[in-house]
Amino acid sequence: METPAIKYDSLLNSLLDTCKKNLANVNEELIKKAFQLSYEAHKNDFRASGEPYFNHPYEVARIVAEEMPLDDISVISALLHDVVEDTDISLDFIHQEFGKEVAEIVDGVTKIGGVFRGQYITQAENYRKMLLSMIKDVRVILVKFADRLHNMRTLEYVSPHKQRRIAKETLEIYAPFAHRFGLARIKWEMEDIAFKYLNREAYEDIAQKLKETRAARENYINKICEPIAERLKEHGLKFEISGRPKHFYSIYRKMIKQNKPLEDIYDLLAIRIIIESDDVNECYYVLGIINQLFKPIPERFKDFISIPKKNGYQSIHNTVIGPDGRLVEIQIRTRRMHEVAEKGVAAHWKYKEDIVSTDKDLEEWVNWVRDIFQTASDDEASKELLASFKLNLYQDEIYVFTPKGDLKRLPINSTPVDFAFEIHSRVGYHCIGAKVNGKIVPLNTILHSGDQVEIITSKNQHPNKSWLQFVKTHKAKSNIRKYIKKEEERIIEIGKQTWERKIKKLKLSFSSDDINKLARKLKFNNLAEFYSAIAQDKINLDEILNPPAQEEKTEAQQLQFDDFAEQARKTAGGVLVEGEHKGIVYEYAKCCNPIPGDPIIGFITVGHGVKIHRKNCKNLISMSQTEPNRLIPVEWPKTNGKYFVAGITIRGEDKPGILKDISNSITSYKNTNIKSVNINTTDSIFVGQITVYVEDLNHLNRLIERLKKGQGIYSVERFEADSRTFV
Repeated sequence: METPAIKYDSLLNSLLDTCKKNLANVNEELIKKAFQLSYEAHKNDFRASGEPYFNHPYEVARIVAEEMPLDDISVISALLHDVVEDTDISLDFIHQEFGKEVAEIVDGVTKIGGVFRGQYITQAENYRKMLLSMIKDVRVILVKFADRLHNMRTLEYVSPHKQRRIAKETLEIYAPFAHRFGLARIKWEMEDIAFKYLNREAYEDIAQKLKETRAARENYINKICEPIAERLKEHGLKFEISGRPKHFYSIYRKMIKQNKPLEDIYDLLAIRIIIESDDVNECYYVLGIINQLFKPIPERFKDFISIPKKNGYQSIHNTVIGPDGRLVEIQIRTRRMHEVAEKGVAAHWKYKEDIVSTDKDLEEWVNWVRDIFQTASDDEASKELLASFKLNLYQDEIYVFTPKGDLKRLPINSTPVDFAFEIHSRVGYHCIGAKVNGKIVPLNTILHSGDQVEIITSKNQHPNKSWLQFVKTHKAKSNIRKYIKKEEERIIEIGKQTWERKIKKLKLSFSSDDINKLARKLKFNNLAEFYSAIAQDKINLDEILNPPAQEEKTEAQQLQFDDFAEQARKTAGGVLVEGEHKGIVYEYAKCCNPIPGDPIIGFITVGHGVKIHRKNCKNLISMSQTEPNRLIPVEWPKTNGKYFVAGITIRGEDKPGILKDISNSITSYKNTNIKSVNINTTDSIFVGQITVYVEDLNHLNRLIERLKKGQGIYSVERFEADSRTFV
């Protein structure tokens, strides 16, 4: 039986040998010191598997040294990553014995662990802590990846409930982050293990079917690889070629996405060619050779060498039609590109001469993180931060260009508004339209890789809430919310000032309690809603503060509407009463005041002929339930190119040029004619009635929607008996 001393020495020597083999510089004494401290600190602790707890930090250190690999500081930090949290050893002691870098990494890994412990990751604030702790030193998150990977490899020893919690957490959080860091090998292993514990039946089904078809797949791979290898040797190239089967979780996602069984998924494997030379041109040379052997599919060609992914990934992806008509993806990359593809950010430690580029890459990553968080302080933004992270971290990117040829990376399904905010927030704020490949498109158009996008701006354009329904980037969403929130605050301030001027004019006195009571009485949840309603003229302060004075005004308003209704009906030519009731006397019901454009129906009365009601009139609905036989069909005459008169009530901020803006918005749509305009202003708020000639109700509704988009406009609605309000 092996004694503890012999096991201790063999583990230490094995780790040191691994470090010397894979790392550029190895501080043996410091590694031995960390090894000894970790061993002693954990010697009385055991894992769920029954193994000594020290096995965990030891295996994490081996992953850091062998599978990433990083540097000796990271190996030391991996050995010590649990001692501060699980033992009496302090962070100050670590700092004193091993230096500032090791202490900061250990502290960062501990903080990240605290974020996740005992809960699902559902709060955006947890993401914030994780990312901010990583910003100081990228090795914090890399050591944490190694820690999580070893936990996943030993997941069989914990309870089923804990298995599912850790697997779900890994699939939703760690795997996407590993992808963003370019750690492809770690990401795939995390996904497959998590998949095994979250959906064991599907996992085992795929595993069994792939096992049964393994020989056939290997034969097929050889049929493709042999002619390629032979041709590449003829050209004197040094290379490595191999088949790469798809990972289980990748296959499962493809089955779900395509809604097909495994048997119908044809691209279950890919051929990878790794060029031993660092000459990028050889990758394109190999591409030409392959396209002479097999027919390529142009629409599935991707060049990530010319345009690398955001995580630094570079490779050519070329799909060809292989033997038996099957589609095969062939990846072509240099050895160095392969290192980065497999190990991502960690690969940069191997290429010390590229430290300037490395620093630039890491700086770009850190800036990306900070950009995500800079406007994520309000509650609404935080609610969507989780989804935004998954989108930005996990999904593939598209590559679009400015008219000058500058490249911008965006998530899949991004729109011109996302592109505009990617250029600059000011461009996003004033984005009014876009040209994609020279053609004007709607702002919610989905962009695709290779598109050239030109943003059209206007100083009068501002974001609106509808943009939030289609934008994809967190930057766009947060800036739109910021503007809307600022605009809401401005409207509230206008309402507050209007209120103060009104009570001052009427020489009234209201305490803060009085105002709150009044707001609650009027069914508002808070003062902000109350002031906003005042600014948008949703409540009439004269009616609230001085009711008797309103009676005369109400009577005058009724007369004004009656005049308008009579004029509109006369212009339309009355109504048509057909059939046996043709020629009968009719009049318009006062209860609903129908005007041209309203769906109408007649009701036969005793002694008053036919009353014309709106179809949705409450009185009519009540009467028709007891006497449905009195209903008769009536309609407004067909226009035959003629127009009828319609009224629009509009409210907004009184400012210079507002009447001109309203008139232009109306007349520029279908050359609409304005019959009359009546606008009154009080306390910086205008309210007006505009009479226009329209073809039909659709024409009127389109006009109303156009007017609503005007700057400083609070509300626009059809002028009706129950919606009339004038200052």
